[in-house]
Amino acid sequence: MSRSSPAARLQQLFEGRRLTPTQRRIAHSMVRRAGDAPFLSSVELAELAGVSQPSVTRFAVALGFDGYPALRRHLREVSPAGPSAGDGEDTYNEYQQAVLGEIENLRHLAELLADPGPVERAGRLLAGSRPLPVLGLRAASSQARGFGYFAAKVHPDVRVLDEGGSMLHDRIDAARRAGATALICFALPRHPREVVDALAYAREQGLTVVSVADSAFAPVAAHSDLLIPAAVGTGLAFDTACAPMLLGRVLLESMCDALPDAQARLEEFDARAAARGLFIE
Repeated sequence: MSRSSPAARLQQLFEGRRLTPTQRRIAHSMVRRAGDAPFLSSVELAELAGVSQPSVTRFAVALGFDGYPALRRHLREVSPAGPSAGDGEDTYNEYQQAVLGEIENLRHLAELLADPGPVERAGRLLAGSRPLPVLGLRAASSQARGFGYFAAKVHPDVRVLDEGGSMLHDRIDAARRAGATALICFALPRHPREVVDALAYAREQGLTVVSVADSAFAPVAAHSDLLIPAAVGTGLAFDTACAPMLLGRVLLESMCDALPDAQARLEEFDARAAARGLFIE
């Protein structure tokens, strides 16, 4: 994609912003009408996105502007003089742009992993915790379940904590009494207050907290002993989490390296699965 196309410039303006679902609808509408966006009134943009005019104003403020007129002036300053400018340039639709945004997130993760020290330390902490609590609520629950599914094949006692409520602290207590020394948390936007409270409680009980979060400045950072960031994609109505998922697999690999019997456990599982005809080859 040409990074000078109107759609690309708008995408760059929105990248990394924490926008509400309504604000994302506005952003998507602007990307779809990238050539016209600098010339739309707030009322026209509201109608285009199917939102209220005040929502458009709040959207502009969320991007760091004093109001929608300031946002529109900015777009006119950085855009060519007419909607047809950019004709002939290679452009991508919003779905392709979302994929390209995730590719960029993965590039950033690869750069971060050039220093394997934090991941190796995390792997040792997770391997040494018996049992191993894996926390992830709401948007992060699938990350926790996926990590727990694979971790259970090599770790003797994995406990996935993917439901909140009054029993969450009880389950942390139970894991600690059973001998847990560390907890891994997957924390993704929007960050539930309950996760932050649970991590604070886990540390009070003596657990070392390893967190995978969308940013080093995520709310869980203050309650994490080791936080490894992996950005989420924000180009669609709902966040995409390719980089956090891949980081979870990297941490699994590091944990396997720290478990001397990991390979034997995997081979044993494969043998039992074959005997049961569990999978179709």
